[in-house]
Amino acid sequence: MTLTQGADWAPMMLAVAPNGARKTQADHPAVPISPAELAATAAAAQAAGAAMIHLHVRDAEQKHSLDVGAYREATAAVREAVGDKMVIQVTSEAVGIYSAQQQMAMVRELQPEAVSLAIREVVPDAAAEDEAKEFFAWLVGSGILPQYILYAPEDVARFGALEASGVIPPGPAFLLFVLGRYTVGQRSVPSDLLPYSQALGDWPEAAKLPWAVCAFGPMETACVTAAAAFGGHARVGFENNLFLPSGVQARDNAELVAASAAAVAAIGRPLADAATARRMMAGEL
Repeated sequence: MTLTQGADWAPMMLAVAPNGARKTQADHPAVPISPAELAATAAAAQAAGAAMIHLHVRDAEQKHSLDVGAYREATAAVREAVGDKMVIQVTSEAVGIYSAQQQMAMVRELQPEAVSLAIREVVPDAAAEDEAKEFFAWLVGSGILPQYILYAPEDVARFGALEASGVIPPGPAFLLFVLGRYTVGQRSVPSDLLPYSQALGDWPEAAKLPWAVCAFGPMETACVTAAAAFGGHARVGFENNLFLPSGVQARDNAELVAASAAAVAAIGRPLADAATARRMMAGEL
C-alpha cells in the first residue's frame, strides 16, 4: 500500500451500503428496507457518485435475510432504477444466523453480479478449507466478483495464507478493511488503516489487490479521505454511519456519498463509474 498522487491515481470506487443487517427506520427514517426504497436510494447515491450498491435484504419482520427470492426482487428493482450504472453487490453476512454452507448455497443459487464474503465466516478454520476452496473456484469460474471482508489486521494474514495455499484462487479479488470494528463504541479514525497496511507488507501478492475501507461514526469521511490518498476505495452509508463530518445527522445515504465524493475531489482523485469499477474488480485495470 503506497502513496500515489495526481495523474498516477486510478479512479476511486465509492460504494453505498444503505441499510446493513440491523438498522431499521427506527434508527433513521431514510433507512431503505423495501425493494422500492432500495431502488430510490440507489438512484440518488449513484447521482451523488457511488458506482456500487452493497445490498442487504430483510424478511417480513425487517430482520436480516439471505432469501434468494428477496434478493432477486431487490436486485430487479435497483437494476430498473439505475440500469448498468451501478455494480450490485449482495452480502453473504451470517449475522449469527446463517452457517457457511447456507451462505455459499445462497450465492450458488442467486449467482449475483458481485458478493461480499467474510473470511472469518466462510473459512473459519482449517477444517473448512476444502469446501471453501471448491466454492471460491466455482465463484471465480462463474464470473461473480468477490469482495473479501477483513475485520481486523490479523485477517490479512489469514487471507494471505489462504491465497498462498490455493484455497483462494488466482483471479478477481477485492479486499474490504473494516476500520474500528473492535474499538470502543465502534468509532473509526483514519489511523485504523495503518495496521492493515503493515499487515499487507507480509503478503506481497495480497498487497497487489484492490482494497477498500468502511468506517464507523462521524469520521467516516476522514477515513475515506485517508483511503483515497493511499490509492484505496471505500464503502459508505447508513450500514455503519449516520453522520456527516460536521457531526450533523445525514438526511439520507446520498448525502453521505456526496460528502465522500467531495472529499475525494478535494485531493484531486477522480471517481470511478460502474464500468470502470467492474474492470477494476475483475483485475483488468
